[in-house]
Amino acid sequence: MSQLAGKKILILATHGFEQSELEVPHAELKKAGATVEIVSPEAGEIKGWKHKDWGLPVKVDRRLDEVKAEDYDAIVLPGGQMNPDTLRGNDKALALIKDFYDGGKVVAAVCHGPWLLIDTGIAKGRKLTSWPTVRQDLVNAGAQWEDREVVTDKGVITSRKPDDLKAFVAKIVEEVREGRHQRQAA
Repeated sequence: MSQLAGKKILILATHGFEQSELEVPHAELKKAGATVEIVSPEAGEIKGWKHKDWGLPVKVDRRLDEVKAEDYDAIVLPGGQMNPDTLRGNDKALALIKDFYDGGKVVAAVCHGPWLLIDTGIAKGRKLTSWPTVRQDLVNAGAQWEDREVVTDKGVITSRKPDDLKAFVAKIVEEVREGRHQRQAA
């Protein structure tokens, strides 16, 4: 049986997401048996960013205003500079992330994605990691920043960069499979 059979995971992104930070979790979480949906404020397609230029588009499965945290087991927040910076200006996106957190569900962010943990208030008092240039923002928000490939603190999973994606996805699978996020809701 698949490790994540019956589990549902939402990837929240918009234009400018780091290509690998959306595609790798999407593919690997599906391989693990989860239903994975790409959700965006925009319908249709969103375009990624690959290194120093635009990447490939991906199909949006559902619009942001069509989803509720209660219908999923985890949310994944890819990085790239543009993607999380745009989403942090979207009140509906921030509310959805906060709903996942408040509901005791797994919240996973990579690279610049932890910016969204600042704007939702989730970063304060947490052990987190991120892309190095996001470090000071996290520290200023009250987080304890660690330079490790993956850091988990009470259902919040963070990683630094595309090179960390294998460990990042493995930790998401572990946390969702073990139901550790359910203990958070208490």
